[in-house]
Amino acid sequence: MDISRPDLKVKKRRRQALTIGAGIVVLAAVTFLVMRLKPAAPSVDRSIVWTDTVKRGPMVVQVRGLGTLVPREDAIRQIPAQTEATVVRIRTLPGTTVTPDTVLLELSDPTLSQGAIDAELSLKEAQADLNNIQVKVQSDLMAQKSAAATVNADYSQAQRQAQTDKALYGLGVLSGLAYNASQGKADELSTRNKLEEQTVDINEKAVQSQLAVQQAKVAQAQAIYALKKQQLDALSVRAGISGVLTDLPLAVGQHVAIGTMLAQVVQPNQLKAQLRIPETQARDIQLGQPASIDTHNGLADGTVSRIDPAVQNGTVTVDVKLVGTLPGGARKDLSVDGVIDLDRLSNVLYVGRPAFGNPNSTISLFRLDPDGKGAVRVPVKVGQASVNAIQVQQGLHDGDSVILSDMSRYDTTDRIRLD
Repeated sequence: MDISRPDLKVKKRRRQALTIGAGIVVLAAVTFLVMRLKPAAPSVDRSIVWTDTVKRGPMVVQVRGLGTLVPREDAIRQIPAQTEATVVRIRTLPGTTVTPDTVLLELSDPTLSQGAIDAELSLKEAQADLNNIQVKVQSDLMAQKSAAATVNADYSQAQRQAQTDKALYGLGVLSGLAYNASQGKADELSTRNKLEEQTVDINEKAVQSQLAVQQAKVAQAQAIYALKKQQLDALSVRAGISGVLTDLPLAVGQHVAIGTMLAQVVQPNQLKAQLRIPETQARDIQLGQPASIDTHNGLADGTVSRIDPAVQNGTVTVDVKLVGTLPGGARKDLSVDGVIDLDRLSNVLYVGRPAFGNPNSTISLFRLDPDGKGAVRVPVKVGQASVNAIQVQQGLHDGDSVILSDMSRYDTTDRIRLD
């Protein structure tokens, strides 16, 4: 006969409840511990990251810009038309090497030729008039001087006669009436002599005035003729400088107006570099700073000669005057790469410039562990930036190695593994 034991059932249920409770507690504890664990550091292939070591020493602050080689202003000659004319012959084609006397093209203007002839005849007429006036005034002046000399001679004779008569009058040989007459004549000729001298002076000044007027007419006619002659000579258009004819936008039979650009000659070895510097990097550029221009066939030294005050498409145009011998192959419109030295810092910490990070700011970089198997994110305060380097002010020490590659995909983690 079975005996009912309700106390055993109660104990069994109690043990089951305790077991389940303990399991729940253990599960909760395990879940809590798992949640407290940090995620594993992501793995990065070491061969795809770019690293550099922090160094101490001098650092050159530079900016870089792309650009082209262009002729210097003093190496370009644009030849304008000096008068209205018609193109009758083209003697030289673009691309030809020319000298100052090389005739590029010939123009024709019949009215200009006639005007030059008329101006030459007017000049000859003015010069003939000048010669005639010179002869006439010199002749008149000589006649006046001759009359003055006659009066002077009569005056001298009358004065000597008056002195003689005075002595005779003192001896009682000559009467007082005769002496007075002699003295009166001497006084009269003295006055006439002074007047004649004044007349000669006035005539000499008059001669200079008359000649000056005619000489001005000659100078005017000469200037007109020189202008006409220059315009006539300009119908044979010459290069004016040694170089290469780069532009001649005309055709035979074309009529050109005054000021029309006939041709352009460029000296190919007189070049400068025009660099386009990002506006955010151009604020420290100054005139005279040294620069280096890479023509992809050699390097050329230069100095900053002009800074464009305007910004175009986010860049500032900077002209670099080249010095010394240019590398072979340097020519107009050649693409170049230029670097300008802004400053030289001594005894500073610096490292290669990272993929992202503005100068004078705080950036985050991954610093490699001593064993090189991992890297930890550290904040780094940086200063001035150059083309390939940036100044380190805080956060790193001499000898530290950091990752410079773009690590933006790991912004959510502070540690990585390097495999």
